[in-house]
Amino acid sequence: MTRPHEAPAHIRTSYSTSIRFHKEIEQPIDRLSRIRTIAWSPTGHLIATGSADRTLRVWNPEKPQVKNSTELRGHTGGIERVAWNPTKEAELASVSSDGTCRFWDVRNRTCTATVTLGGEGLTIAWAADGSVVIVGRKDDTLIPISMLPAPKALEPSPQSLQTNQCTFSHASPPTTLLLTTGDGSVRLLDYPSLSPLHTLHAHTSACFCLSLSPTGRYLAIGGSDALISLWDTTDWVCRRTLAGMVGAVKAVGFSWDGSYVVGGSDEGNGLEIAHVETGEYVHTVPTTAPAPCVAWHPSRYWLAYSGDPMGLKIVGAAGGSL
Repeated sequence: MTRPHEAPAHIRTSYSTSIRFHKEIEQPIDRLSRIRTIAWSPTGHLIATGSADRTLRVWNPEKPQVKNSTELRGHTGGIERVAWNPTKEAELASVSSDGTCRFWDVRNRTCTATVTLGGEGLTIAWAADGSVVIVGRKDDTLIPISMLPAPKALEPSPQSLQTNQCTFSHASPPTTLLLTTGDGSVRLLDYPSLSPLHTLHAHTSACFCLSLSPTGRYLAIGGSDALISLWDTTDWVCRRTLAGMVGAVKAVGFSWDGSYVVGGSDEGNGLEIAHVETGEYVHTVPTTAPAPCVAWHPSRYWLAYSGDPMGLKIVGAAGGSL
């Protein structure tokens, strides 16, 4: 595949002069411990990683040494996904192939609750108001977990299609759940009934990941066709398609202000950052290996990614703003 075409001069100059990506923080992790998931805390003061070897760790980006990190122990299988409570800085949820969803208080390193899923966990989404968590199992079953007054699994909801990743809309309380599926579509479900509302025929092959921009204006969808499609949520029309990826898109995310988008893949090197409104590629973050996991800081132009030989890597602009 050819390299993405160059951005117009006014966009290229604005981005490259202000964001040089010279701030690098490396968190050394055993090379055999492949990171599967990355998530920033709501304020961006902490970042959590989950790995295939059952390691669940919380880092302080300002103190990159392992001795300054916190390891949370309890899972007996690989960590598939982590998510922070959007309303609480210190509450973390983790989903594992061991068939549980665990909730953690990272301040004292304790597991505050364990919810049995009835099958291997795959994905997780936390509603904006913190009231509910949705866990997706590997057998394509959704498990709602009510957080009030304490975590409790509700009635399972089997899905008719392969279900990969999910996310809630930004509404509070939650009203809509969005799901990527194996047939290339994204399904919008009503919450809490989980009845179908709308279907986006997004890609010609499986959709693996999705992300709703912080403004709620755009939905980014990544597929096995190595494409990222950007959908306008006001009318659910695909505004542009980004073709700068080499392999299947396994993760996608927006910058804190919704201006930029990036995808992660387990094929090819380098992360291509695109301007959302124009679709132009404005910066390449060089990597020494494929980076399947990516996550933007919630209030700075900092990007965390996996795949580096050192483990987790964070790059960003000094000062963190344009």
